[in-house]
Amino acid sequence: MNSMYFTEEHNLFRKSLQDFLQKEVVPHIENWEKQGRIDRFIWRKFGDMGFFGINYPEAYGGMNLDLFYTIILQEELQKINSGGFAAAIWAHVYLAMTHLNAEGSETIKQNYLVPSIAGDKIGCLCITEPSGGSDVASMLTTAVKNGDHYLVNGSKTFITNGIYSDYLVVAAKTNPELGNKGMSIFVVDRETPGITATKLDKLGWRASDTAEIAFDNVKIPIANILGEENQGFGYIMQHFSLERLVMGVNAHARAEYALEYALQYMSERKAFGKSINEFQALRHSIADLYSDMEICKAFNYSVTYRLSKGDYVVKEATMSKLKSTKMADEVIYQCLQFLGGYGYMENYPMARLWRDSRLGPIGGGTSEILREILAKIIIDKKEYKPAT
Repeated sequence: MNSMYFTEEHNLFRKSLQDFLQKEVVPHIENWEKQGRIDRFIWRKFGDMGFFGINYPEAYGGMNLDLFYTIILQEELQKINSGGFAAAIWAHVYLAMTHLNAEGSETIKQNYLVPSIAGDKIGCLCITEPSGGSDVASMLTTAVKNGDHYLVNGSKTFITNGIYSDYLVVAAKTNPELGNKGMSIFVVDRETPGITATKLDKLGWRASDTAEIAFDNVKIPIANILGEENQGFGYIMQHFSLERLVMGVNAHARAEYALEYALQYMSERKAFGKSINEFQALRHSIADLYSDMEICKAFNYSVTYRLSKGDYVVKEATMSKLKSTKMADEVIYQCLQFLGGYGYMENYPMARLWRDSRLGPIGGGTSEILREILAKIIIDKKEYKPAT
């Protein structure tokens, strides 16, 4: 393991996490993949182990550890071969909870962040809309102030944890005339009248619940706003760096897992009297794929280091997601090919890996959107600045 970034304490944490996942999670993965949801008991076990509070303040039950512990969590979640389970965990911890911690009032933190760290409440983040996709600024959902509450109307889609979560972090236009400068964010209890959720059937990530959510005159107390009114777009942009970096790390980790599995298989598989890892064409292909994975991993670690020091890494995190997810798709596609017919069988890991990986260049901002963001930064000299 790279000692430039990982200490002995990091390595001990990784080993403890690996043991926990093998004992408490792996035995249930096949069932969760089939039933399309994750049993609630595992959330509390994650909370008891402190995994939800890795980089959150101790005052709310967290451990306030550095960002590389988060990287370890993401890497190891990718290596139990359930992109859906991994997605459900990080959507809770690094999408919903990030906003609670950064923008939530003390009351909100006590009511939502504390039980989220403990594993007693599950959250989801509701930004993407059926008509908007990656175009966050074109959001149509509205929140109109009415006395001591807001009335929310609109719909969201592709929401991870959208069915079984206990609360929703929702973005809506509080002043539509201002465009993206008129957006706010709220936390909403699942049982609030007017919220309906419809489960979506997906190619991959089958263990996670993904939903389209409708809001019909949903009353949200004014006290449930996160941060300041009309500042939501800035908050969302601020946290996209972490989301994109997490997805880049996820990508290099699943590519590494695929390569390790393929290498083991190739050392045991015989053809024409020798192991297939002795054929030059396959050996050279492995060399190229492994190099691509290692380059992405090294870059992702460097971006993590800069983010942990407080740098605003929107450009670098965008590059991380763009290049790492593309690399992972290519690596896993080729690793499936190395397994031949067995790669196409569901009782081998590559078929699920390939399905789950394909969401990488789509979710959290499509590759096309990321390229346009980078083009604006590189060509047009556009500057993205932290929310104040």
